[in-house]
Amino acid sequence: MAEPDSPPPPAPELPELHALVVGRDAMACRFEVVFNAGEVSDATELGLAALDLVDAIEDRITVYRDSSELARLNATASQGWQPVAADLVALLAHARSLHERTAGGFDPAAGSLVRAWGFLRRQGRTPDAPTLAAARAAAGMEHVEIDEVSGRVRFTRSGLELNLGAIGKGWALDAVIGMLTAAGVASVLVHGGSSSVRAIGLQGPALPGRRGWRVGIRHPLRPGRRLATVTLVDAALGTSGSGTQFFVDRGRRLGHILDPRSGLPAEGVLSSTVIAPRAADADALSTALYVLGPAGLERIAPAGGDCAAVLVVPARNPANVRVLTANLDPQLVEWDPGEGLEVVRVV
Repeated sequence: MAEPDSPPPPAPELPELHALVVGRDAMACRFEVVFNAGEVSDATELGLAALDLVDAIEDRITVYRDSSELARLNATASQGWQPVAADLVALLAHARSLHERTAGGFDPAAGSLVRAWGFLRRQGRTPDAPTLAAARAAAGMEHVEIDEVSGRVRFTRSGLELNLGAIGKGWALDAVIGMLTAAGVASVLVHGGSSSVRAIGLQGPALPGRRGWRVGIRHPLRPGRRLATVTLVDAALGTSGSGTQFFVDRGRRLGHILDPRSGLPAEGVLSSTVIAPRAADADALSTALYVLGPAGLERIAPAGGDCAAVLVVPARNPANVRVLTANLDPQLVEWDPGEGLEVVRVV
């Protein structure tokens, strides 16, 4: 039974914080590495190396370059087993487990659907019935076979395409955190386009009661306003929504997030946010939650699990929003005090 979520006590005022930010455009967004100013002596060099790593990952998994590792796999894997680098095999195996966990709400083998709807070229269009049927027949992680021992992959369905857009940014952020941790960095925040974030350590100096890094969740209907501020304690946050990526067909607004089970744009959700230990999981699970809606909260963020979720859906008053939360620590979130926000704890 859903229960109203009582607001947390107001957070104490924080002293002014200073950061060193190293950023670069990649994966169609802005990636930034945020250090506490003066804490890491070679922060600029490490930040640039981290962004080089993001560029290298994009070169490997993008579907927008025919020379990428993923594009070559898409072109050949329906012909038989193809050798794949160990880290990419591990990612695909993990993606398959997330596909199963979400009952198909997250499906990285739905590239044919993305192409059919025109989203591959960011030119949305509604496919006709035969085109959509063919795309659906060529989609589905159940048609991807992964041999983790030998490091190879094959597709059992012609026309299948892997598209890692819902997990790739998070995977890159996890790789960056691994690199920076190995270099001795204890506190840093990295993000890709603000919707994919991972943080370790502390924001600012260590003071009594201070924990993690404070990041905002955007309000899906009110530009420039935050829905909430979340403290990430050695954790990642992923947010999915169609607020800026959509097209209008015959007066109907259609977002870019597809339900891979039906092949149609997901509807009924304004935004979804998942907090998880790793950014790849946060990204993939937030996409799945956007697709599954309220029914997916207990699957994505069960009570006592390692993930938390914030799902924003329309309220009866179109000017307001209803916020459903699952397994969310109330001590780590501050809701925006503005009007029109109804917060309900579901799990």
